[in-house]
Amino acid sequence: MSEYIHKSHNVTVLLYHLVFPAKYRRVVFDDAVDKELKAVCLQIEARYEVKFPETGADKDHVHFLVQAVPAYSVTKLVTMIKSLTVKEIFKRCPHVKKQLWGGELWTDGYFASTVGKHGDEQMISNYVRNQGNGEYEKLHSDHQLAMF
Repeated sequence: MSEYIHKSHNVTVLLYHLVFPAKYRRVVFDDAVDKELKAVCLQIEARYEVKFPETGADKDHVHFLVQAVPAYSVTKLVTMIKSLTVKEIFKRCPHVKKQLWGGELWTDGYFASTVGKHGDEQMISNYVRNQGNGEYEKLHSDHQLAMF
């Protein structure tokens, strides 16, 4: 799954759940296209500081679990992933390009959400609110050991 990324001045584990609908919500993601999309994601991993712990296609849209470094904003991630995947999918799966006129695979929009490695929003909110009272000492010590 995700892992800590160690840089000279920071340690991060930034995970995003991204969802990209196909243009016109066309049903274009069959098993063969999904397989090619996963292969393209592996190529992106090799070139950029991005990892795809999971990808999943659902006929007219795709879910990505993406881990990235802080240098990549969500907008930059989305733009990069969309532009690199469309080029390769159209090349590897020409039947998809025929189903979509105008040379676009993805809609302009997307869904993005952060994913927590150390708990959900409520748990982290409580942890931050209760700093200094000892209640979350165990979580704090585990978190610090994992980071550094």
